[in-house]
Amino acid sequence: MLIRQLLLIVTGASYGLLSAAGVFTVLVAVGLIPRFAGKTHTARYVLLYEEMVIFGTLSGCFVTIFPEYSQWGNYLREHFPEQMRLWTAAGIGAQAVFGLFAGMFIGCLALAIAEMLDSIPIFARRISFRHGLGGAILGMAAGKICGSLFYFATELHRTVQ
Repeated sequence: MLIRQLLLIVTGASYGLLSAAGVFTVLVAVGLIPRFAGKTHTARYVLLYEEMVIFGTLSGCFVTIFPEYSQWGNYLREHFPEQMRLWTAAGIGAQAVFGLFAGMFIGCLALAIAEMLDSIPIFARRISFRHGLGGAILGMAAGKICGSLFYFATELHRTVQ
């Protein structure tokens, strides 16, 4: 029984390391972090940016694997019930800020991958699309936003449990 548990631990850790290495490989291959630093003229903070990406990834892994230890709302509700409105407002604000930054990051990552592959210009040339490429990209982004809002407004994410 101990060998089986040890094998499961080693296998799970190996898969986790492989998937994390894949994510970081994509980020390095696309050059997203140096590109952000170059566009914002903050090249001296590249190491900090990279450390924050690693910290965010590790935090996300921790919250995903150990959800019982990341229920801060329940803790605050139990210990400070008189400030519930404040905690609710703070939680909504934190979700809005997280959603904004996560959406910007995912959008920039998708566009960086598309730019790396030169898929948009190749597609535009193949269909003889000359004018309005910016509008088409904006339309794709607006469609993605509308789809995401529909997904969360209809609570489709709650149907699979």
